[in-house]
Amino acid sequence: MKNSVVIKGNKHGIVVVLDAQEDFESLKSQVQEKFQQSAKFFGNASMAVAFEGRKMSTVEQCEILNVISDVTELNIVCILDNDEDMDSRFVQALEKKQNEENASSGQFYKGTLRSGQVLEAESSIIILGDVNPGGRVIAKGNVIILGGLRGNVTAGANGNENAFVVALEMNPMQIKIGDVIARSSDSVSAKKGKHKVIQPKIAFVEDNNIYIENLDQNVLEDIHIN
Repeated sequence: MKNSVVIKGNKHGIVVVLDAQEDFESLKSQVQEKFQQSAKFFGNASMAVAFEGRKMSTVEQCEILNVISDVTELNIVCILDNDEDMDSRFVQALEKKQNEENASSGQFYKGTLRSGQVLEAESSIIILGDVNPGGRVIAKGNVIILGGLRGNVTAGANGNENAFVVALEMNPMQIKIGDVIARSSDSVSAKKGKHKVIQPKIAFVEDNNIYIENLDQNVLEDIHIN
């Protein structure tokens, strides 16, 4: 019996080889059968897909993907054109997807960052403690400090100027969001007193400048999580 659909997979992606002469509806049925049989093998992995052997319109490609989605739990990241660099493009597509997921997720760190200490995160980060002068935080996502920020912080370290920094006490030496930098003014000093009121603040980029505002309900409604 002629094998009109062949699935070739590796750890980066799937290549679906389709017979150029076979009726398209018949191909869809065979794709459904093949992927249904392989559903447990693929699991819910995130993969890129490429097609070989047959030129298809965008609509036809979408129909094939819908068939695959109906019978598997695969997360199709993108469709790649077949070329000599396909394997490296599979890797690039998955790395891009992973970076996006990392940036929108978050991790926790408990403790105080002291002078000379550097904390780096591939995602957003929530710090349960203070960042003292000389301490440094670098994150590809957002930075939320449930304590005092008196050191240096970089949010959106991958160039994302939509990132933001939140701190219960905002008195940084330097804030960098994406490629925009703001430094503290030497002329501004914090008032000291017995009944010091802590006002959470947020730093964000607008019109290529970093602004710091009180974190209130109106600001919270305007925050977009990327």
